[in-house]
Amino acid sequence: MEITVCRAADVALLDRYIPAPGMPSFHARRFARQESGQCTYLVAWLDGRPVGHTEMRWIGCAAPEVTLDCPEIGGLGVWPEDLRSRGIGTELIRAAEELARERGITVVGIGVGRDNPRAAALYARLGYRPVTDYLDRYSYEDRDGTTRECVDACTFLVRELPSGHLDVKPA
Repeated sequence: MEITVCRAADVALLDRYIPAPGMPSFHARRFARQESGQCTYLVAWLDGRPVGHTEMRWIGCAAPEVTLDCPEIGGLGVWPEDLRSRGIGTELIRAAEELARERGITVVGIGVGRDNPRAAALYARLGYRPVTDYLDRYSYEDRDGTTRECVDACTFLVRELPSGHLDVKPA
């Protein structure tokens, strides 16, 4: 497995291999945020195809309930489902943490839906501790052009980063 920073050419492959049902511009929006400097969009590759992704959101969590000033690892996903629990998510988190360390950042956060105990268990194993509950509010335009509003009950967790170094390949 290899983890790289997303390139423009990767967006079409992400759309093909990691679809976001009802959200046709999902990966393009993340790439646009990366291009604007708001995040770094990381992609996990296995046998030449994307199998996972996450954002290191340098601007932090958008929820007003989260008042910590730290970047947020967001939107972690591994696809297809039969590849979960094989370390791909862990490696994506470690790569995002390494990017933070390279910038001299010592604390990062991650949000988890309260209806996602599997992810919460992973984050706890990696040393993330709960700080506050919040509502993750977001909207997207579906394939029919209708704007959908979503609200997910979440918990924000943080981790102090240990010293050390991992290799993340640049775009």
